Amino acid sequence: MSVTASSFRADFPEFTSIVVFPDATVAFWLGLAGKMLSADRWGDLLDYGTELFVAHNLVLAARDQKAASNGGTGGSGAGITSSKTVDKVSVSYDTANAAIEGAGNWNLTTYGTRYIQLARMVGAGGVQL
Repeated sequence: MSVTASSFRADFPEFTSIVVFPDATVAFWLGLAGKMLSADRWGDLLDYGTELFVAHNLVLAARDQKAASNGGTGGSGAGITSSKTVDKVSVSYDTANAAIEGAGNWNLTTYGTRYIQLARMVGAGGVQL
């Protein structure tokens, strides 16, 4: 099976809004995933890996779009928030449990962490040269 915008939206209903996640944007990330993920390596997990790749990038793109529409700069880097204070209220999170060492920007979304865990496992069997 090959992932389409409709099958992606069916599997990940949080992306059904075509206003927030236009079909053209979903198609762009699906096309890029098709070029970057090897069917030989991913095997029957290719569709799921593709969907996680697309979901991760859609979330990042939506963050950029939101920042730009609020007068900010899209594409500015931001890591995982570990603490935040507003007036007299503060909250902290243990980001070490949510971050995967060496995963870089894949740590910025839950889809990315699922993707990188899977990517590190697929094709990890014996290799013959």
